[in-house]
Amino acid sequence: MTIDAKSMSQSRTVMTELVFPSDANHHGTMFGGTLMLYIDKIAAIAATRHCHMPVVTASTDSLDFLSPIKIGEAVELEAFVTWTRRSSMEVFCIVRAENLFTGVRRVTVTAFSTFVAVDDDGRPTPVPGVYPENDDERKLFDSAPERYEHRMKRREIRYSSTEGGTQ
Repeated sequence: MTIDAKSMSQSRTVMTELVFPSDANHHGTMFGGTLMLYIDKIAAIAATRHCHMPVVTASTDSLDFLSPIKIGEAVELEAFVTWTRRSSMEVFCIVRAENLFTGVRRVTVTAFSTFVAVDDDGRPTPVPGVYPENDDERKLFDSAPERYEHRMKRREIRYSSTEGGTQ
């Protein structure tokens, strides 16, 4: 069975939240863990939009905090599928903070996560391919195989170290 490829924009998902004191640490900046929760949620929605099946988080291989998000700022997350394998999908998420009084926006976090589509029995199931529609998407798409190889190497190292030896 061949599944038709979809554009990256078909999975694009945007979420906006206001940062309240309960979301922040004693420095007045958003908890990293809260932001990680938001990233996992929006990435799962983007992956599900892409394949229209249940998905599970397989990894978060990159989460780069570039600047803090302050109480009172709006935080906007944007996610979309950038690359697929047989049953897995790489999802890119970019997080921007906005001072709602000045309108100044800045990128605060970028992240790459991998999700796997599963069937009713929880087994991996095939997903549609994905294709880029502009230069920025093409860069993410073209660099995805290298990120995939890094994930596989990292995974191999972790598994060999948990088994009490190296290969």
